[in-house]
Amino acid sequence: MRLGSLALAGFALCIAAPALAHHSFAMFNRDKAATVTGVVKEYEWTNPHVWVHVMAPDEAGTPREWSFEMQSVAQDTRAGWRPDSVKPGDKISVEFHPLKDGTRGGQLMSAVLANGKRLGPPPADGFLSVNPGDGGI
Repeated sequence: MRLGSLALAGFALCIAAPALAHHSFAMFNRDKAATVTGVVKEYEWTNPHVWVHVMAPDEAGTPREWSFEMQSVAQDTRAGWRPDSVKPGDKISVEFHPLKDGTRGGQLMSAVLANGKRLGPPPADGFLSVNPGDGGI
């Protein structure tokens, strides 16, 4: 009986683990699209989600960090991303759904690299610019 209970508990934990590790994308405002241009600070090619952190100047010209959550490695690979797509110091323009709470970041939709290459789907209509001097989102 004890071994059966242990096996059942282990099985239940294996099934529940992916659900515990994942979260909702409800924190992003999918009704808005914005773009920010800056320099890559860090690129995290990892599951469950890839991240890119960008330093972009605010209205006063002070560099501020923006963090963009992407999809899984498999999904981003299908969208053209690779582990070496960007590196710290690369210029990048990120198209994203902003965070609902107004903090600097969002869900990355696509990006344009310094060489003009676009990674991800085409940009949405009606992008907002959140580059210096525009007052933000």
